[in-house]
Amino acid sequence: MARAPKSVKVAVVQAAPVLFDREATVEKACRLAAEAQAEGARLMLFPEAFVPAYPRGLGFGMVVGQRSEAGRRLWERYRDNAVDVPSPATEKLGEAARAARAYLAIGVIERDAVSGGTLYCTLLYFGPDGQLLGKHRKLKPTGSERLIWGEGDGSTLTTVPTPFGTVGGLICWENYMPLARMAMYGKGVDLYLAPTADQRDTWQATLRHIACEGRCFVLASNQYVTRSMYPKDLEASEELARQPEVMCRGGSAIVSPLGEVLAGPLFGEEGMLTAELDLGEVARSRLDFDVVGHYARPDVFRLEVNERPARSVQEAPAEESD
Repeated sequence: MARAPKSVKVAVVQAAPVLFDREATVEKACRLAAEAQAEGARLMLFPEAFVPAYPRGLGFGMVVGQRSEAGRRLWERYRDNAVDVPSPATEKLGEAARAARAYLAIGVIERDAVSGGTLYCTLLYFGPDGQLLGKHRKLKPTGSERLIWGEGDGSTLTTVPTPFGTVGGLICWENYMPLARMAMYGKGVDLYLAPTADQRDTWQATLRHIACEGRCFVLASNQYVTRSMYPKDLEASEELARQPEVMCRGGSAIVSPLGEVLAGPLFGEEGMLTAELDLGEVARSRLDFDVVGHYARPDVFRLEVNERPARSVQEAPAEESD
């Protein structure tokens, strides 16, 4: 039996997509994965909604009781550049993971395979053999995200076993849902992924809290995006008129199981953070606190998680005739 590694090199990518362009963004992700591989990374994380965009500053022509034609056309462009799972886009991302011989996690906007009319904010996991290992759909889109993204269900509370520990996590403000965090801790997450669009200073406190609470490494990835990066011919682009030039300043970081910042936070530019993680630190950190072990009180508190897929149409078995 192969020995478990004592450490692992990880990379967190802070970059902008080629906004609203799936193919160009996938190509950029592949280039960045190769750069992370050159740094020796065995696990690499890309931001929330990296492919094809986190549409910051856009309202898609919607106010209460009214939708505009320009907003519908913008939605059509966004939908047309979303990612089918699986698809040629996921195959290319898998090839990038295989070429890098690394685990790769990346945020995409996933198009519903049945209706094609619902989009999900999704985190995809690829293995070093290039296989798509799983996905997580954001359970609760935040604020106006609810106008453009559907809600995931418990069937995609995904974790991935790796030689260096269990990898899993939540997207952006899902990390403010205590029960969602507890569900992930209950799956034994050692390396917790938190891709986000939150650029506030307070997000850094959240990352350190999760690390201390879960006694896990936390990898957080955000985008660096400017208004000038948006397509010039974008529908409903007048909605961006009052936005600042720097739309998202970043804030990617890597945090230890005791809440110490190992890399970052990175603000004001695209870039890549790397860190060599001492995997023994996870076990050492749980000496005095194990949120689902000796610090739990199952006789007082219990969390039940529904991981069954929630389908809108259920096919009942045909009744047998006499």
